[in-house]
Amino acid sequence: MDNDSFLIEDNTPFSESLIWQLNRDYYNNKGLDAWRDGTVPHHLTSNSMVGRTYAELIFGFLKDLSYKGHQTEKVYILELGAGHGRLCFHILKHLDRLVSQIGLDLPPYCYILSDIVEENLQFFETHQQFQTYLKAGKLDVAHFDAIQGDEIKLRYTNHTITKESLQQPILVLANYFFDSIPKDLFLIQNQAIAECLISLTSKVDTTEMSATDKLDNINVNFSPLPYIGDFYKEPILNEILESYQTKLKNTHLFFPYKGILCLQNLQQLSKKGMVLLTMDKGFHELHDLENAKLPEMITHGSMSFYVNYHAFIEYCQKMGGTTYFPTYSTFHLQLGCLLFTEESDTYTETKAAYHRVVNEYGPDDFYGQKKFHYKHIARMTLPELVGLLRLSAYDSTLFKEVLPRLKQVATRVTFNERTRLAQTMHQTWNMYFNIDESEDIAFEMAGLFYSLGYYEEALSYYEHSIQKFGHSKDGYYNIALCHYQLRQDEQFLATLKDAKTTFPDYERYAHLDKLDLNAK
Repeated sequence: MDNDSFLIEDNTPFSESLIWQLNRDYYNNKGLDAWRDGTVPHHLTSNSMVGRTYAELIFGFLKDLSYKGHQTEKVYILELGAGHGRLCFHILKHLDRLVSQIGLDLPPYCYILSDIVEENLQFFETHQQFQTYLKAGKLDVAHFDAIQGDEIKLRYTNHTITKESLQQPILVLANYFFDSIPKDLFLIQNQAIAECLISLTSKVDTTEMSATDKLDNINVNFSPLPYIGDFYKEPILNEILESYQTKLKNTHLFFPYKGILCLQNLQQLSKKGMVLLTMDKGFHELHDLENAKLPEMITHGSMSFYVNYHAFIEYCQKMGGTTYFPTYSTFHLQLGCLLFTEESDTYTETKAAYHRVVNEYGPDDFYGQKKFHYKHIARMTLPELVGLLRLSAYDSTLFKEVLPRLKQVATRVTFNERTRLAQTMHQTWNMYFNIDESEDIAFEMAGLFYSLGYYEEALSYYEHSIQKFGHSKDGYYNIALCHYQLRQDEQFLATLKDAKTTFPDYERYAHLDKLDLNAK
């Protein structure tokens, strides 16, 4: 070790390293600000199109249960590490639409937003956009540690899910979850396996630093330690690990020990098994695990590593389950479905949904297309922009990205283009979930509606803006103009009076005084 370095941790098993606690500390300390300020990227995994994909898979699973005659008992849908809650909102909105379109008696369902961060849980419980779902019994909130927890205490209904208490399979969502929980690291060479121990050093004293600063300042070193005998207590895990000795020649391998323990804990909650829907950056084909170098720690406020989905597949199949992963090579994301149920191969609606919304065209494909379109937004026409928003399932974050171009092209539109843009904005607002970000999307939409001549709609969206951000100088000005265009003279004068009282020094209000209320 360099004499000028501070030793933080020496030769520790990777899954027991301090870095995992620092990761937990980061989320506990930052709360929702981790996503609000953009430090932790989340649009890739929590956009409306991803929500629609999960909703289609859940819908397929509910139809399977209905066809099997299991229509009475409630199905619990547990999201692990829900974070900001935006994915849940998208899923529930799309699921509502799907359920309303079918004349089939489906089992009741309840989506559980779980997390280990108290601030996030309180945000979910009090969020205005969640209240309808909470009151309808379609949503609940729970503090749940997926690695150590063996029961789920639901806060809204004050109900506790204990071992084998569920009469339907539990449906678990692990969306960008397994990449940031502890895992083991091994070196495979010459048909031998060595455990990679981790050491942490820093050029500066990190004692008083925040979790984020510690992660940014530590240096990671690995050293292999050959082992003899069984590495894990569970024979099935040793069997999977040791099989890599002959399957792989020369590589560093992540092994999702804690992730599989998490699945074992969750399986115990239901007498009928479990279905796992999971998406992350990672690999599910064996050839992608070969020739991997020592991992680099990717930091974005927190930190994460790729997921070895091949090991999850092996575990599920050895447990008698069925797995679905992309048939075609992917570039950015892996989205898998693992069924730990009896007669798992008979869930044909789930299988068909997976083929349709993942294999034929899924989130990985959309992400690639989105990156391409971002490079060419400045030249896109209104029909092309609307088509992209429709492809995204009317995602509000994408809307914000294309908004400057929308403002440009909206100045010259046909009647049909005007109508379609208005419809698109209504749909996008319907899919918008507020996590207290700084952008006022309602105000921007109101301005576009005004420029299109939809003055009543503009007033409605200015009201949405006021509810969240309060009155502003320009807001008063624009609202007054809407009333003027609608020949609502009393409302115009009242708005102008309030505006001058609230912002007496704003010069633009003088222009409103010059407007002729008698003009036709």
